[in-house]
Amino acid sequence: MKIQRRTFAAALAAASLPSWAQDGDASLQAAIAGAHRSAANRARDAARHPYETLHFFGLTPKQTVIEASPGGGWYTEILAPYLRDQGRLYAAGEAADDADDYRRRGRKNFDDKLARNPELYDRVVVGLLPRTPRFVDIAPPGGADLVLTFRNVHNWLEAGHLDASLRAFHAVLKPGAVLGVEEHRAPAGKPVEWIVKNGYVTEALLIERATAAGFKLDARSEVNANPLDTKDHPNGVWSLPPTLRGGEVDRARFVAIGESDRFTHRYVKA
Repeated sequence: MKIQRRTFAAALAAASLPSWAQDGDASLQAAIAGAHRSAANRARDAARHPYETLHFFGLTPKQTVIEASPGGGWYTEILAPYLRDQGRLYAAGEAADDADDYRRRGRKNFDDKLARNPELYDRVVVGLLPRTPRFVDIAPPGGADLVLTFRNVHNWLEAGHLDASLRAFHAVLKPGAVLGVEEHRAPAGKPVEWIVKNGYVTEALLIERATAAGFKLDARSEVNANPLDTKDHPNGVWSLPPTLRGGEVDRARFVAIGESDRFTHRYVKA
């Protein structure tokens, strides 16, 4: 079925939307409510707060946006239809021939997802996540308006390219443009070794690294906070949904906690 703007409007009119969607950006609300999204992904909206998060980052439909490390495309499902007619979406992910099997399979799954729905994803430009201070294949004319990343900083820290990637984001953005970051929040003062092992990142670490890359912290949001998350789990953040790495061990307890406590930061290119 061809996905068009009127399709999203019809979906919005027919959907039973949560209270946050009574006012504001109807196109974004429609993209979130769209039938193209899987039931499993839509079920996570209550934990991930996509409307509030993207609104906080300042997303508008005419922007040029780079989604860094899109993973399985959870946010891509929302960004692609929203930006399709008036904006531009770049997805900066892993290489199709990456030496690491996990990353290579992740890229293939993402490519397959886009290929299954060309009417929706035909204008998404797929490139490489930078591991140096410059993108190698993403160069939006005049620069990007927004770079977004969701729960990836711990991976980049472990892989050793967090600082280089942040500098690449700074270089690709227009002056005054925004870097939006959502990340699992570590207790203050935790060392890098604990962060890498457990998947939570201290706010101070990201602020320090982003500032060194040329960004200025503009605002913080608690929209993705979860006070039930004690952050002392046997399998780190992966003990919690959706991963539930411990299997049936304490599963009910981890399901009751829900997804991780996360900080949400908006930076501007200084």
